Amino acid sequence: MMKKISKKSFSQIKTLVFKGVAMAMAVAVVVLNILGSINLKTQVQLLGIGLAYLVVMKLEIEKEAGK
Repeated sequence: MMKKISKKSFSQIKTLVFKGVAMAMAVAVVVLNILGSINLKTQVQLLGIGLAYLVVMKLEIEKEAGK
C-alpha cells in the first residue's frame, strides 16, 4: 500500500531539501577553494545557486504563513 503524503509533510521535505542544497553549495565552495581547484567566477556561481534556493525556500514559507 502507498501512504499518502500530506501537503504539510511535502512542504517540510521540500524545505529540508532546499536548505540541504544551499548548505552543499557553501561547503563545496569552501572545500574546492581549500583544494585550489576552483576559480572566483565558479565560486560566485555556486554561492548564487545556494542563495537562490534559500530565497525560494523563504518565499514558500512566507506564502504558507499568509494562508
